[in-house]
Amino acid sequence: MADTSLTVASRIQKWDAQFFTEYVRDIRYRPFMGRSGKNAMMPIVVNYELTGGGKTVNIPLITRLRGGGVQGTTRLSNNEEALGNFNKPITVNWNRQGVPIPKPEESWTDIDLREAARMQLRTWAAEVLRDDITSALLAYDGTSFLAGKSADDTASPARTPLQVYQSYSEPVKNAWLTANADRFLFGSAVANGASNVHATALLTVDTVNDRLTTAVISLAKIRAQLADPRIRPFKTNDAQGQEWFVMFVGSLGMNQLKQDAAMIAANREARPRDVESNPIFQAGDLIWDGVIIREVPEIPVLVGVGNAGSDVSPAFLCGAQAVGLAWGQEPATRIKKEDDYGFVYGVAVEECRAASKMTYASGLTGQTVQHGMLTVFHSSAALA
Repeated sequence: MADTSLTVASRIQKWDAQFFTEYVRDIRYRPFMGRSGKNAMMPIVVNYELTGGGKTVNIPLITRLRGGGVQGTTRLSNNEEALGNFNKPITVNWNRQGVPIPKPEESWTDIDLREAARMQLRTWAAEVLRDDITSALLAYDGTSFLAGKSADDTASPARTPLQVYQSYSEPVKNAWLTANADRFLFGSAVANGASNVHATALLTVDTVNDRLTTAVISLAKIRAQLADPRIRPFKTNDAQGQEWFVMFVGSLGMNQLKQDAAMIAANREARPRDVESNPIFQAGDLIWDGVIIREVPEIPVLVGVGNAGSDVSPAFLCGAQAVGLAWGQEPATRIKKEDDYGFVYGVAVEECRAASKMTYASGLTGQTVQHGMLTVFHSSAALA
């Protein structure tokens, strides 16, 4: 039986036209991404400068003015204030995956295996992008992540966000906590992190007092607002320009928050009462005190690190410019040109990118600081 391959080129064109939009849309972080420039103040800043070539892009970070200016007739000349500015380098690398399909497998089934391969490649790409962003949020440095590892690392296998967390030594975590003491919250009390020893701070998180609640959300927000340099909220694009933070939480934390009495009352009494939009009836984002709480089920659980060997999970309160996402090449479909005289068809996707926590070297302390986010550790004990 003679097979025509004319449709292959047609399909590839359609794949390239749709793949990128569809796969990015699939991840839970998507609504909080903004392209550098016009939307550079979103929590996740997306940069495309390297699509014209290059390996490392520098994303600028501008800090607020601290001085009081001059008043009355005081001369401004020689009393100006230098603009605080830093840059965050992000290094990209290649990310690829492919699916081979032998000709008999196609001819012996009614399943469109090529379309099935496209769908699975899209799912794979979305999952690794999600995990790279999660790894960046959880990082204790400014590593550029690609498939869970350093973008410069071409030898070691891909790692999950949990494996990334476990790869940092305790001294490294302690040093990061010390440099970012006002950007961490362990449980429901600021004093829980006073030791600046990461493992010791985790041991203060217990299963009774340190669940994720509305009180913890509000404490994390005010702590972010008081951090120096400030963690700035991002603004909506509507006429009011409402300021928001977003907190990314795992499934256990989201479940705890849904059971909090204040959150139940807020959803019942202040949110729309229709089935389609009220989170009492439909799974969706929660809102409390100017913070959008979004569930990302794949945020890991840290087993046995809390009080009395309990489990703990991280949550990430993000303002503007918390994570940088740089693309050197948007996803593109590739076809295996020849394998066993054309007997095996192959389709693959390739992209060049990396994700990184936005960090800068503080002129105040000389230490590296995470720019737009506060990390919260809460109990992950399941509700009874």
